[in-house]
Amino acid sequence: MSQHRAGFVNILGKPNVGKSTLMNALVGERLSIITSKAQTTRHRIMGIVNGAIDEGNEFQVVYSDTPGILKPEYALHQSMMRFVDTALEDADVILFVTDLYEKQEQEDASLQKLAKTDVPVILVLNKVDLAKGTQMQDKLEYWREIVQPQEAIPASALEAINVGEVFQAILRYLPEHPPYFPKDALTDRPERFFASEILREKIFKNYKQEIPYSSEVIVSSFEEEENIIRIRCEIYVERQSQKGIIIGKGGGSLKKVGIQARQDLEKFFGKQVHLEQHVKVAPNWRREQRRLRHFGY
Repeated sequence: MSQHRAGFVNILGKPNVGKSTLMNALVGERLSIITSKAQTTRHRIMGIVNGAIDEGNEFQVVYSDTPGILKPEYALHQSMMRFVDTALEDADVILFVTDLYEKQEQEDASLQKLAKTDVPVILVLNKVDLAKGTQMQDKLEYWREIVQPQEAIPASALEAINVGEVFQAILRYLPEHPPYFPKDALTDRPERFFASEILREKIFKNYKQEIPYSSEVIVSSFEEEENIIRIRCEIYVERQSQKGIIIGKGGGSLKKVGIQARQDLEKFFGKQVHLEQHVKVAPNWRREQRRLRHFGY
């Protein structure tokens, strides 16, 4: 008798432990932006994988990459943590991602909820390709005690070590259920969302200090023609001085970001892209609920 398994697999963990890299490896597509800076992911991003365990037994895994667990300092952070709380509540399986270097912080409410949840938890110890001596085993035992997971798997999302084992563990806990999304769906996000994320990634990679965290990208126009996509983006910063830094001398910095973003956009969409960028100032947008709602938080 054939059966279909489907469920929401929510990926949780602190900033910069490799959650986005792991989701991209599991989905096989680059949906979450990745940089070496913490707090890159601001939204909840879903990636959908369909397949068959064997003949007649199919599955649909709906992965959800969430912002890193952090102590909120701005209204933006509070909004990001609401995504995390929701991910704890609506999961069928939780992937808790940590790495060789992270330690538990005192009174971490999310970890306390994780230890008490009835949802199956798979602990993924990431970046084990960098482990020395007994470091990997010691960290696995350390986190097993705190999180009390059903399974604990050492892995490296970047080097594709044990990613297949993580996937097989997910299938073991996936409930029987019809598919939640059409079988040809890759994500629940619209194309313009990924256009803004790709440009935001380039800002994170090209600017230092507070600039990436003070920046937000909104796609104000997305027009797809047969051979080209025309995209107009607005880059918001909090201060006039930041606008000058983003643009750079003679517009050089903004041009560099635009070239890099356009190259990735053309790979992502599979056709030529015309990218138009405009930099605007929205004072203290990270603290203003009205602005955050406008920006989709």
